[in-house]
Amino acid sequence: MKIALAQINVIIGDFEYNTRKMLQAVADAKKQNADIIIFPELATTGYPPRDFLEFEDFVEQAENVVETLKKASKDIAIVVGTPTVNPVIEGKDLYNSVVFLHDEKEIYRQHKTLLPTYDIFDEARYFEEASAWHIVEYKGKKIALTVCEDLWNLGNENPLYTINPMDKLMAFNPDFIINVSASPFDYTHAEDRIRVLQENVAQYKIPIFYVNHVGAQTDIIFDGGSLAIAPNETVHLEMPYFQEDLQVLDLEEVTNNTITHFQEKNKIALIHDALVLGIKDYFGKIGFKTAIIGLSGGLDSAVTTALAVSALGKENVRVLLMPSQFSSDHSIKDAEDLAKNLGIRYDIVPIQNIFDSYLQELNPLFEGSAFNVTEENIQARVRGNLLMALSNKFGNILLNTSNKSEMSVGYGTLYGDLAGGISVIADVYKTEVYELAEYMNRDAEIIPINTITKPPSAELRPNQKDSDSLPDYDILDEVLRHYIEERKSPKEIIAAGFDKTLVERVLKMVNRNEFKRYQTAPVLRVSPKAFGMGRRMPIVAKYLE
Repeated sequence: MKIALAQINVIIGDFEYNTRKMLQAVADAKKQNADIIIFPELATTGYPPRDFLEFEDFVEQAENVVETLKKASKDIAIVVGTPTVNPVIEGKDLYNSVVFLHDEKEIYRQHKTLLPTYDIFDEARYFEEASAWHIVEYKGKKIALTVCEDLWNLGNENPLYTINPMDKLMAFNPDFIINVSASPFDYTHAEDRIRVLQENVAQYKIPIFYVNHVGAQTDIIFDGGSLAIAPNETVHLEMPYFQEDLQVLDLEEVTNNTITHFQEKNKIALIHDALVLGIKDYFGKIGFKTAIIGLSGGLDSAVTTALAVSALGKENVRVLLMPSQFSSDHSIKDAEDLAKNLGIRYDIVPIQNIFDSYLQELNPLFEGSAFNVTEENIQARVRGNLLMALSNKFGNILLNTSNKSEMSVGYGTLYGDLAGGISVIADVYKTEVYELAEYMNRDAEIIPINTITKPPSAELRPNQKDSDSLPDYDILDEVLRHYIEERKSPKEIIAAGFDKTLVERVLKMVNRNEFKRYQTAPVLRVSPKAFGMGRRMPIVAKYLE
């Protein structure tokens, strides 16, 4: 038996596009004499469809996609994830299902049992869990159909669920497992994915064919990495990251595999490629083409600009240099050098006259008040207005350049440097931004060396440095990781060797600035715990205040 794994990049709610993509994959699989082709979880709609699932028309159009695929299932079986209607009045109106189509008929549908409600997931909001399990018999083989999370409750020290659907399915003695998945990227997840599937194989002693989405859906990025795991736990195949692919595998060869084949998992390389895909799909799937970025000569804007050029092409990226009286000459030169290295258009609009006019008008109101963060924020907002003017005039989408360290502690100005359509590196700590810059310069100098080596500064007052307001980033980022990614308490972080006063100060800044994060652009998710849907904190609260 030949089994095709179709790792595809769909668009949420673009049923015509998604159908065409799947029909093309079916045609390609038929040319390679595949007996089965497998598509990802909710491939008909795209993942996550969220509250679109509350519209009957949306679900009906997904059903129409299945009907079209059904007609294409002559001489091949098609396995695809899709929402299906729950005919029972009690419970949720929908199931998250995988359907098995063959010979222009629906042979079987298996509903998802384990509905995740953690991090970015909220499936219990929409779907009813499965209450029945069976296998599909096809060409002399018994097949267990599962959906994503259904394989993730095995071997956990603290299981999230009270049931394991594979235990139910094993009563029918299946020959292999198919798992249709929507498993989002973070820089730890590829290894976790392999480990979980190997644990299932160790338990059940049969092969697994796992198909994942690829592509970005606003803030959530899917890396692909679809897998075939042999009964001896070796990885027969790991498909490419961040690109579409179709692979046809022989069941007997997978069953008898003895050699593990998997890709290198370099954290910074994965983050880089994920961010490039995130930008590319954010623009491409909405229909945007060109980006505008405020280029300061600092590291964050330089890395964001280089990522944008990789995603969109140099002809579609424009930068604006907006020096003030506090900007150093080397910062202007560093920004110009980067623009020249990348071959992109840059313009210079000094902001001193605009800033002075603000102060002149505000002087009667500010009389007797010393220069403070207010005047710093005015500069940031002047720059934000200039960038948005170009965005409005020419249709360039503004990219936000704030990193995760700054976003965590509120080191940014609402309606100023926090403006943008998408936050590109707001899930990348400052120390990781340095690593990204070094990675980008691995073959040639793209990011000017001076941009990397000079002390970071917002340059909003004379001789300003980030370290004037924040702990050194190597210390700050470790405290933030303990709190945000690992959800450790202040006592636990202090016990790990960090100064008590520093820890209390940092955590207070994180919680106090939740209101800013609520008002910023979606954040491209590359870590296990990103700001956005995966981290839901109240704005008005006193915890750690």
